[in-house]
Amino acid sequence: MTEAIAVDKLPRRFGDVVAVDSVTFQIGRGELFGLLGPNGAGKTTTTNMLTGLARTDAGTIRIGGIDCTANPRAAQHLVGVVPDESNLYPELTGFDNLCFCASLYGMRRGERESRARQLLEDFGLSGAANRRFNGYSKGMKRKLTIAAGIIHRPQILFLDEPTTGIDVASARHTRELIERLHQGGQPFF
Repeated sequence: MTEAIAVDKLPRRFGDVVAVDSVTFQIGRGELFGLLGPNGAGKTTTTNMLTGLARTDAGTIRIGGIDCTANPRAAQHLVGVVPDESNLYPELTGFDNLCFCASLYGMRRGERESRARQLLEDFGLSGAANRRFNGYSKGMKRKLTIAAGIIHRPQILFLDEPTTGIDVASARHTRELIERLHQGGQPFF
């Protein structure tokens, strides 16, 4: 198995609280992987350590074959992140949010604008491309947040509770969208 992510004995403590207790797992390329557990089980903390948003107390992390233990952001270019709460700017349009996110990954203007238009179309948001993000429905916000997470074509995508807070129809559509992206070769965590 060619690994996309390898985690070995990953712990994280916050004072006396053990948030993550020596987690070990491997995820193969092309694999769809889910971390399940109750609130407070350490899922988001684990994801934050894997994406470089939080440091680990010990253990090792390899992403795409890159050892991220000493430098948690070493593989950042390989990773897309869709947080449980949107991290997009409410005052920007959908198109401008996607272009801004693409610029953070160093994409040139023509490429980011083309990619943003394509993702807006793929996600059924072309009609709302020039509307401010704060005017989007919850389902539309979730779709745009996912689009922003894949704007730079990452090899690995981290989704933190992708259907939380949206209606049943939007949740179904989001799961179908994730499945389509996965079938197209997008690995997920």
